[in-house]
Amino acid sequence: MKTRKIPMRTCVVTREKLPKQELIRVVRTPEGTIIVDKTGKANGRGAYLKKDLETFEKAKKNRILNRQLEVEVPDSIYEELNTLV
Repeated sequence: MKTRKIPMRTCVVTREKLPKQELIRVVRTPEGTIIVDKTGKANGRGAYLKKDLETFEKAKKNRILNRQLEVEVPDSIYEELNTLV
């Protein structure tokens, strides 16, 4: 039986390479709205975050998602991320 390749992605906060399933993707859609992409397939510019409360807090404090997505990320996105952990 052939082993499947596990897709790896880099967390924008910790810079760790992790399997895609262990990360959450935040996307700036072509319309300019920010969404939390639970499927990992939404259209637009994405940034991956490790599924960890400390990582979310660090991203908010240092405004890392704002720089990665090149737009102001609303607090409601961080609140939604905190509920996913």
